[in-house]
Amino acid sequence: MQEPLYLDDFKVGQRFESATHALDAAQIKRFAAEFDPQPFHLDEAAAENSLFGGLAASGWHVASLTMRLLVDGTIPIGSGNIGAGVDITWPKPTRPGDVLQVFSEVTEVRPSRSKPDRGIVTIRSETRNQHGDVLQVLTSRMLVLRKAE
Repeated sequence: MQEPLYLDDFKVGQRFESATHALDAAQIKRFAAEFDPQPFHLDEAAAENSLFGGLAASGWHVASLTMRLLVDGTIPIGSGNIGAGVDITWPKPTRPGDVLQVFSEVTEVRPSRSKPDRGIVTIRSETRNQHGDVLQVLTSRMLVLRKAE
């Protein structure tokens, strides 16, 4: 297991790669049935006639899987993955059979001026499939504590 990271451990340009997650139609439909029950996430025939032209995972499903891959040790933030804001886009649909992996890079490290025990680390994460297609871009501003002395 990787050592926990604190504010002073982060540097702009630092990169991280996650493990992978294979996604199938059953997972897509299960998530959609509970959280995003739109026809193009639930039914192949309906999805064929949609903007997606086939079954596609909910963007929120991809975001949830991305979070899981990040929390499972990709970026072991010692104070936990505490979000202070995000920007998210889904440039391409995620399909059954895609194998997801998250590639992250630190783009900013900003110590707090008013609270010296913490700061904000901005991380840009791309969730890609096995072909290298970018399916999601997540820019997260994370609240990160300094290591206790």
